[in-house]
Amino acid sequence: MNKEKPIAALFDFDGVVVDTEPQYSLFWDEKGKKYHPEIPEFGHHIKGQTLMQIYSQFFLQPEGLQSEITRELLDYETRMSFEFIPGVVDFMKELRLKGVKIAIVTSSNDQKMANAHRALPELKSMVDYIVTADKVSHSKPHPECFLLGAESVQVPVENCVVFEDSFHGIESGRRAGMKVIGLATTNPASSIEGKVSLVIPDFVDFNHEKMMAVLE
Repeated sequence: MNKEKPIAALFDFDGVVVDTEPQYSLFWDEKGKKYHPEIPEFGHHIKGQTLMQIYSQFFLQPEGLQSEITRELLDYETRMSFEFIPGVVDFMKELRLKGVKIAIVTSSNDQKMANAHRALPELKSMVDYIVTADKVSHSKPHPECFLLGAESVQVPVENCVVFEDSFHGIESGRRAGMKVIGLATTNPASSIEGKVSLVIPDFVDFNHEKMMAVLE
């Protein structure tokens, strides 16, 4: 850590800032049962991938299927509930008071985030920058998105802490050269221990001091 430079906290969105992962799992589990019954728990299988990655691996055929799923997903997202992960709002407020830069780094596209902003109008004022899938060329686990997040808030990578819940996201943060704190909201704590610097269930008992201890 460079003590002469600012600190940044880079948050994934789904499963880290908002508790939407169970809702996405329901949507994709239904698609899996219909088109890929050979893959159990399809929603968990594709967790952390962008829509384009999911399409290229599982929904290339028949023609028109991708457009159909996109329409259904967009409609589904307009009806989704966007509930904050416990403690994250107070934690972000504390980071603001401490002068920490905050960015959201998500695999979601701009249209999905527009739905989130409508449901959570306070979100924009909580963060300094939002990196979406539409702003990068490579998806997680490639480090591009987190590197862009750090660049956007003008903080060196060694001063960044990543908060992630997915395996792809954790790998992305590590490949970016950043410390990663894992949220056991989507995967059990035992499955991400050893891949991250610290595992937490949510942000209720977490604070700036504990985050800084990970950087030291």
